[in-house]
Amino acid sequence: MGDHRADEQAATQEPAPARAPYQIAAVKPDGAAAPRQVRSVALLVLATLAVIYTLYFGSALLLPLALAAVLKLLLQPVMRVLTTRLRLPTALAALLVILVVFCVIAGIAFSLSLPASQWLHRAPELLPLLQQKLAILRRPIGYLEEGLKQLEQMAPGGSAGGGQSFSGGSLMGFAGSVFSGTAATLAGFFTTMVLLFFLLASGDRLLRGLVDILPRFSDKRRAVEIADEVESNIARYLLTITMMNGLVGIATGLVMKFTGVGDGLLWGVVAFCLNYVPILGPFTGVVIFFAVGFLSFQSPWYALLPAGLYLLIHIAEGETITPMLLARRFTLNPVLVIVSLFFWHLIWGVPGALLAVPLLAVAKIFCDHIDPLKPAGHLIGS
Repeated sequence: MGDHRADEQAATQEPAPARAPYQIAAVKPDGAAAPRQVRSVALLVLATLAVIYTLYFGSALLLPLALAAVLKLLLQPVMRVLTTRLRLPTALAALLVILVVFCVIAGIAFSLSLPASQWLHRAPELLPLLQQKLAILRRPIGYLEEGLKQLEQMAPGGSAGGGQSFSGGSLMGFAGSVFSGTAATLAGFFTTMVLLFFLLASGDRLLRGLVDILPRFSDKRRAVEIADEVESNIARYLLTITMMNGLVGIATGLVMKFTGVGDGLLWGVVAFCLNYVPILGPFTGVVIFFAVGFLSFQSPWYALLPAGLYLLIHIAEGETITPMLLARRFTLNPVLVIVSLFFWHLIWGVPGALLAVPLLAVAKIFCDHIDPLKPAGHLIGS
């Protein structure tokens, strides 16, 4: 009996050492998960920095390509009318669209060249006049400049002579730097038009090629859904914004003409272009028309009239009409819109700011159709 009990106790104690290896094996993956997560985060950060680096230093090609892609979405309804209803060949329709766009831009630029050059030539005379009319603000501005100089002196490597005032020489230097970039601007415009022609002439060939190389049917269907939603939503957004910006430009031009400022076409085009940049564009327009009013009128109350009327036009359009037209299909987080504006302006300058909202909308559409990225899409559209 004693031996039988000893065998039973031994039998009950034998499985005990066998638990240790299973417990250790269960702990090992948890301990190895942390290094994997660290490596994943590090790779994600490096990939993000690589993309930003490529966008910044590859702007000579990537910026015209992005502009051409957005313009293709804007002009796709016109292409569809020319190719389906009028039965024109795709290449001929694309050539006609490019010629019309070029003629419109060239005509507007030629019409604006004279009034714009007149304002530029008058700038050295107008700036002292503006300073004289804004003399009431001279003292607080002087205090601000003095404080900034003191901060520069306190900073490492700062010197008392480091600050520079906006004199006439610096203004002419700024104008020279602006005009020195004309050749690069024309080269970028030419590159954009060439890429736009080939994008319009190719039609859906690129999309079909992408769908063909995808391995699974679900991926093919998802790619087609994303392309259709991008084309429909972004094209509708661009058409709506362009139409509303045109109305804002017309209203602003009429206001500037009937209030006595003059050059209604110039200020209408300025308002039209600025309205493509949310928040920052209209704010810049208020500052511009505030300065133009002070330069055009003697009375300070009349001087506030152009900026005040422009602000009313923007409130009626930007806060009432356009949100009603886009609310059902197009909602973006305003904080992320501002972040996108600053980011793309830092990467690509003013054209990047113009592309910020369409690129953010495209990112939202991609995130909404990819399961792991749906939370990011919800955040962008909240």
